[in-house]
Order: sequence, then structure tokens, then C-alpha cells
Amino acid sequence: MTEQRPEGCSGENCPLVNIDTLRFPDEPALERLIDARLRAMTQTAPDDRLPASLEAYQRDFLAHAEPRWSTYLQAKPRDHHDTLVVIELSSYLDRGGAHGMPGRGFINYDLEQDRALTLEDVLLPGQEERFWALAEQAHRDWLQGNQPADDPQFAERWPFQRTNNVALLADRVLLKYDVYSLGPYSMGHPELSIPYGQLDGVLRPERLPEPH
Repeated sequence: MTEQRPEGCSGENCPLVNIDTLRFPDEPALERLIDARLRAMTQTAPDDRLPASLEAYQRDFLAHAEPRWSTYLQAKPRDHHDTLVVIELSSYLDRGGAHGMPGRGFINYDLEQDRALTLEDVLLPGQEERFWALAEQAHRDWLQGNQPADDPQFAERWPFQRTNNVALLADRVLLKYDVYSLGPYSMGHPELSIPYGQLDGVLRPERLPEPH
């Protein structure tokens, strides 16, 4: 982990960059992918340039940051089962406003195949709509515990939507949503879960975790 402030700056208002990534010396392709995905998370506007490296992003941010600006990038292990390692990616950018903007992502990496898996890779042919129907049911279940009692229109204002953030955990498939996706900022990153028991005939058999 590296944490940097502008040289010579001290005090709580100094701009800050925190980068906490992972190293996989025996898996260079995974390490490169983590680096690329973290760099992509620094792009918060369509015309933002992709930094050449995390170090370059750190230098550029500190060179242009105003007091109280801060940013962090993090990669951490979320799960490891069978041939899969699941990496969770996090970002946060605060430009001194009421609150910063966080981001999330996942990498489902097959160590045996030496590549990241997409949702298309793990679904049986023709089962995408069934998968998202199960996700929509998980959202209805989530609403039962998270819809504010004093807001009967909540589900209409924050309808279900799909997400690219899908993690193949050992005990369930997890869908994580960006802020403002399924609810207001104060609800953070909503998570929906689909048990593997519901995914028989939806996921490829080799992607159903082996029972332990």
C-alpha cells in the first residue's frame, strides 16, 4: 500500500492518494489485469485519459489537486474456491464536495485457464434471461428489508436494473451495485445474492462450486 501527499504539505487539508493493490508473482496476467482495471476506475468522465500507470495517476492527481481532495484505489481478495479467485476492486474520489464518489468492481479469475471469466462464460447457452429473472427476484427480496417504510413509491423510483459487478463466491453469486443504482447515495452499494441452488440449469455445471 502507498499513501502520498504533496511534498512539503502537512495537515488534514492536504490532498491524499492511497493505492492498495495486490501482487501475484506467479500469476502475471492476473496482476496486469488488476492494474488495468484499477487504472480504468480513475476515469470518471468520458474524456478522461487512461493513466499510463498507477504511479503516473498518483503524480498527476497530486500535481493538480486542491486542498481536501483525496482518492483511493484498492484491490482485495474476496474469495477463493475451486479454480477461482475473486478480486474485489474499490475506488473513491473526493473533490471536496458534500461526499465523494465510490466505485466497485469484481474480477472472477480462473487460475487453471489463466483468464478472467465473463457472465457469458459461466452461463449455459440461452440462460441469460433466466439469470436476470433470478436477480430480479433477489431484488424483490432485498426490497422487503430495505425499502423505507415511509416511502411507498421507493420501488418505482429505484427499479431493478442489471449490473456488470457479478462475483462467483463459494456460497452464492453476488451482484453489487454502484451508488444511485438501486437507491440513494445513503444506501451505499446494494448487494443482491442468488444461491447456487437456484442456478442449477442456469450456470454451466463446472461453475457450480463443489460441495465441501
